[in-house]
Amino acid sequence: MPKILVIEDEAAIRRVLVKILSEESDTYQVEEAEDGLQGVEAIKKEDYDLVLCDIKMPKMDGVEVLEAVKKIKPEIPIVMISGHGDLDTAVNTMRLGAFDYISKPPDLNRLLNTVRIALDRKELVVENKMLKKKVSKNYEMIGASDAINQIKEMIDKVALTDARVLITGPNGTGKELVAHWLHQKSERSKGPLIEVNCAAIPAELIESELFGHVKGAFTSAVKDRAGKFEAANGGTIFLDEIGDMSLSAQAKVLRALQENKIQRVGNDKDIKVDVRVVAATNKNLKKEIEDGNFREDLYHRLAVILIKVPALNDRREDIPLLVEHFSDKIAQEQGTVKKSFSDKAIKLLQEYDWTGNIRELRNVVERLIILGGKEVSEADVKMFASK
Repeated sequence: MPKILVIEDEAAIRRVLVKILSEESDTYQVEEAEDGLQGVEAIKKEDYDLVLCDIKMPKMDGVEVLEAVKKIKPEIPIVMISGHGDLDTAVNTMRLGAFDYISKPPDLNRLLNTVRIALDRKELVVENKMLKKKVSKNYEMIGASDAINQIKEMIDKVALTDARVLITGPNGTGKELVAHWLHQKSERSKGPLIEVNCAAIPAELIESELFGHVKGAFTSAVKDRAGKFEAANGGTIFLDEIGDMSLSAQAKVLRALQENKIQRVGNDKDIKVDVRVVAATNKNLKKEIEDGNFREDLYHRLAVILIKVPALNDRREDIPLLVEHFSDKIAQEQGTVKKSFSDKAIKLLQEYDWTGNIRELRNVVERLIILGGKEVSEADVKMFASK
């Protein structure tokens, strides 16, 4: 049942609004507040689907109520109630995030139509947020350790912003999974996620790969070509192993971050881009800065939010969950019956030194499933998972 709060200091107007909404539909639950302060306190305690709020009120006016609600529960649509002299203010509240406004005395049809549309919009917003929070199973972060839970909590806080994120950690720890989670839980999830492995692209080609080029810019440039930044427009670009990027490319990435503009190689025309940048590295970038291999100004542009992914040796308590996950996935991929692991086998795997991290564990689990018995035993682990 949709729950509506009417915030209005004039008792007569408040009673009319409550009466109209209550009589319109048995499905509306209507509550009231006598002033802005009382209304905000009610919103803090209860979940409302819609707020109708007067503009001129004692203690806290409608604009202040709007600003407060947008901070504590931004998903709630707010319809402003304006007197004849408040129309300019009412229009301005739309810029501040109000859904709509209605004039006093309220017109019955306009009021009910606005309420229905606002409630429909609220439902869509909630559905969209729920969908965005559902992360593809292909990129699940498996684990219940404190370290992993902290990363998940940070992702939930950061994903809905456009803040740039720098992900650090050893090879094989799952830095790319963090990038995928950030994108899929963000407002940009409907846009592209473009991945660039900076270490895999030759230094002489990295600028063309990132920013594109025009025909004739270099010997093999036989036609114009858009780069990864343009491809990621409206979405996210993931710069993996950014510590391996050349200094000249770093300078251009810095400009792109500062100005939201790029230039294709061989052209001085600016191209505007709307891209969120997420970067990752297994290197100590502060050490790279000291050695002259990485720009300090670029580091500070990228590292608005720092997420450190721990080595598997630092989260051994997650190994049982990871083994279970990989067993399920490998059985599905190979079309075979899932194999279980004995408690002693799991315990032995937890004692290993996982220098290759999650990637190495996954390979070992697959090997044990192929070569081990019906249930993977401690003996199987000693025989087939040895270093």
